[in-house]
Amino acid sequence: MDTQAIGKRFDQLLNGDVSVSPLVWLWGAVPSFAVQNVGLPAIAAYNDPEKSFDAQVKTIAMFGEDGIPRIAVGGASDVTWAFGGEIKWPTGEFDMAPTAVRYPVNSEKEAAAMTVPEDIATTGPLPLYLTFAHLQKDHGYPVFTFITSPIEGARSLCGPERLMRWMITKPDLVHHLLRVATDYSIAVVQLLVKTFPDTKRMIYVAAPTASNQMISPLLFETFVLPYQIELHEKALAAGIGHIYCHICGEQNKNLSLWQQVPMGVLGGDPGIVSFGHEVDIKTAVEMFGSSCIIAGNIEPGIIHLGDDETVYGLCRDALMKGRRAPHGFILMPGCGIPPNVPPYNLYMFKKAAMDYRKQCQV
Repeated sequence: MDTQAIGKRFDQLLNGDVSVSPLVWLWGAVPSFAVQNVGLPAIAAYNDPEKSFDAQVKTIAMFGEDGIPRIAVGGASDVTWAFGGEIKWPTGEFDMAPTAVRYPVNSEKEAAAMTVPEDIATTGPLPLYLTFAHLQKDHGYPVFTFITSPIEGARSLCGPERLMRWMITKPDLVHHLLRVATDYSIAVVQLLVKTFPDTKRMIYVAAPTASNQMISPLLFETFVLPYQIELHEKALAAGIGHIYCHICGEQNKNLSLWQQVPMGVLGGDPGIVSFGHEVDIKTAVEMFGSSCIIAGNIEPGIIHLGDDETVYGLCRDALMKGRRAPHGFILMPGCGIPPNVPPYNLYMFKKAAMDYRKQCQV
């Protein structure tokens, strides 16, 4: 692939040309594979915007995939860092992304006193994100930036174990942390819109803590849904054209609630929703296909440790189900992939998509 062609098919799909479907994304928003692919350590994916951008461009061109370069420190670490906690950069062989070492909130008193930083542009990952966004704009791509969803923000403030306990014992504190996290993410969106007024803007959000592996549908409805709706509504009203939301993990019991969350402009620009292997693509198309591009959902563990024929078969199955998505389908891993995934297993995504297209032309 010529680097000049990067993002063209993606742009066509966003503009309603479903004839380019299916697209292929290979690593979502966990770019450690891309930087390791060109000989860099995984840490460069997250704290060196220039190297991360260059590595992703080269890797996209190498595999002929349809994504565009993106950066994210990680949903478990962005808010931790921005609010004064400590994070650990990935250094080990199997490290994929930064992790929290010390959370900003470690007591009920600290939770009650938590407020949004005054100057978010200089806090935590925002300088890195803004540098990367300028690179996107300068190369003709949409500004496509990670925004922490409210539940992940609250989790990143106090840690998942404490958050789970407080949902039962201190719900008012949890609502306060969700309020702070939501206000922070809305402020980040507003900063992006202000900084890039004449550029196509998109955001990426994820919500693994909302999965049924972590909380019940009742807790989802109480602590996740209202804040997620508010964030999406205010982002779209501010001028974000498309929201890409990764509905991570086992979320089948939450899907009817997720349907209430706007991902794009009603009757206009579609959103993008992606899923893990726990949610069948057929179900995703039926429930979200009328308003969203559907993406997913090959299990990262199989991509990492399985053989190429198994990966190819899973890709073919997903393509056959995704072909019914009215706004198009993106074949991709069901979550982030480790940096040491066998490259040939990733090539199976592209091969399966090419074979599928040839079959459709016969």
